[in-house]
Amino acid sequence: MKKLLTIFTVIIAIIIIVLGFLFIINKTTPPETVVCTMDVKICPDGSAVGRIAPTCQFAQCPPVKNISDLIRVSTPVEGAVVKSPLLTEGEARGTWYFEASFPIRIYDANNVLLGTAVAQAQSDWMTENFVPFKTTLTFSKPTTPTGTLVFEKDNPSGLPEHANELRMPIRFELSDKAQRTINLYYYDASKDKDASGNIMCSRKGLVPVARTIPLTLTPVQDSVKLLLKGTLTTEEKQQGITTEFPLQGVALTGASKNGSVVTLSFVDPNNRTSGGSCRAGILWFQIEATAKQFPGITSVKFIPEYLFQP
Repeated sequence: MKKLLTIFTVIIAIIIIVLGFLFIINKTTPPETVVCTMDVKICPDGSAVGRIAPTCQFAQCPPVKNISDLIRVSTPVEGAVVKSPLLTEGEARGTWYFEASFPIRIYDANNVLLGTAVAQAQSDWMTENFVPFKTTLTFSKPTTPTGTLVFEKDNPSGLPEHANELRMPIRFELSDKAQRTINLYYYDASKDKDASGNIMCSRKGLVPVARTIPLTLTPVQDSVKLLLKGTLTTEEKQQGITTEFPLQGVALTGASKNGSVVTLSFVDPNNRTSGGSCRAGILWFQIEATAKQFPGITSVKFIPEYLFQP
């Protein structure tokens, strides 16, 4: 009996020694270093997260922000009555852009695409802060009274997890009034160079762009007033067409016609129509050509006479 007890005691002692040895080994052996791959995941807010040890799973993305903390539209406002061309302005975080731009689309109530434009950042977009944007959206005539304006986050990857958009309900200005198509004359310096490549500051640089206005008894005034707004589409700008209009404070106050001569009256409280013979000349040439497109007008004058001077 004593012999069995001794054997049992020895076995228990051996087990305790072995377990203790294994515990000490595990305690002193450093954990194996885990090296994760260096790829990153782009989060919905545009930030990036990497993989973390020991599981090498991607870190959690920051909480998704409210859309108003990613993009804010100042023009037009929600529910506004809009017509083409539509000036669109606002601000979006730099992560909303790619290469300083993002697309804007307009749909009617049947989800028919009416037009697209590219919003351009007005300052450095390489930031997570808000960056102002601006563009003009030209769209085809809608057949429904309501629609949707979509400000789409630029997503070059095409992956749905990186997509985001702001959808704004709008109303269309549906008018049965008679319309007429007219030309506004703006400027393209590339068409106004001599054989040596010098800018001539002449009427050769004038370029017509078509616009639609209501059919009224004052087409000259309506056209010149629209010209002074200086609204060019993105496509027209990409073609090299430019203008310095609008000029702060410059406005058409009236027009009179004597035979084939039209006299336009302006105000320019800030003297913005001067500034060198080339600049002043080009400003006036745009107005003159816009007014002279109408039948029966052969000459256009302006008052006060000190305007559009070097």
